Amino acid sequence: MTTKKITRSVYLGVDTGGTFTDFVLFDGNTVQVHKVLSTPAAPEQAILKGIEELGLKAGQFHLIHGSTVATNAVLEGKGVRTAYITNRGFADVLHIGRQARAELYNLASAIPGADRQCRLL
Repeated sequence: MTTKKITRSVYLGVDTGGTFTDFVLFDGNTVQVHKVLSTPAAPEQAILKGIEELGLKAGQFHLIHGSTVATNAVLEGKGVRTAYITNRGFADVLHIGRQARAELYNLASAIPGADRQCRLL
């Protein structure tokens, strides 16, 4: 199997989510946004479908991939009990969350589902 060498800087960002898989294609000049339905049982299928729909072939782009599936499961309290392993200084990331708190500047507010007793420091 032979793949073409990337001759220009083309970047494809992919975010695999629970409902949609989002794509952002940047060719150095323009940005193109694309969206396909996610395939939770086989996330790679949605990624491959989006790549095909964008008309891309292997070796033509740099792929940057992220996923909100696991983050959403933790924040929504779905799934099984899971260990959160992180670097020093980031133990409270799940507890603090983003700016969707009822009291944005109250660092002592209770956040449902954030079991701080289950952390290993």
